[in-house]
Amino acid sequence: MFIVIISFPPIKAGKDEEFREWFAWSNKEFAEQKGLICRRLLKPLNGGNYAAIVEHESHETFTAMHNSPKHGEVGKRVAPLLDGHQTPQFYNVIVE
Repeated sequence: MFIVIISFPPIKAGKDEEFREWFAWSNKEFAEQKGLICRRLLKPLNGGNYAAIVEHESHETFTAMHNSPKHGEVGKRVAPLLDGHQTPQFYNVIVE
């Protein structure tokens, strides 16, 4: 299994609800993507920025999704809501 943990920058003032709606919409957009297991949005308990966990069957299926036109559309919709850029970290699951 391949996992990406995405750290989001601060959400622009007044855009929090729209950001959450974007995430739910993007989950629907990617639902049929080959190899996608799940996408989850995380909110820190003590304040701070959102993060997301994206689980894929493999690095190859993630790369195919990341390079798809749909991924570009999803990215364009979220950019105006963010005060900065997302930072991904990539992992292979080695023990379950």
